[in-house]
Amino acid sequence: MFSPKDSNNSQWKWYVYIIECKDGLYYTGMTWKPSIRFEQHLSGLGSKFTAKHGVQKLVYLEEHEDLELARRREIQIKDFSRKKKKILIDSFNDL
Repeated sequence: MFSPKDSNNSQWKWYVYIIECKDGLYYTGMTWKPSIRFEQHLSGLGSKFTAKHGVQKLVYLEEHEDLELARRREIQIKDFSRKKKKILIDSFNDL
């Protein structure tokens, strides 16, 4: 049996996501089960940040085959300015 922590197993997909909070701030995270993770955020158990700022909606979702690539991308997006995150979100929603 394998776990999602086994980044060499090609069966697992990893996702980097952005949530827009009720106050307009963005939260960036990573998961292997986006629907469950989003429900956790909605319930207030996803992170201290989303519990404090409230969840408006999921605005961006990006799929990765490899855990390490997803981690690097999450860190990269977290370092983006708000303007750059907005451009990324808008390009995703225009698809």
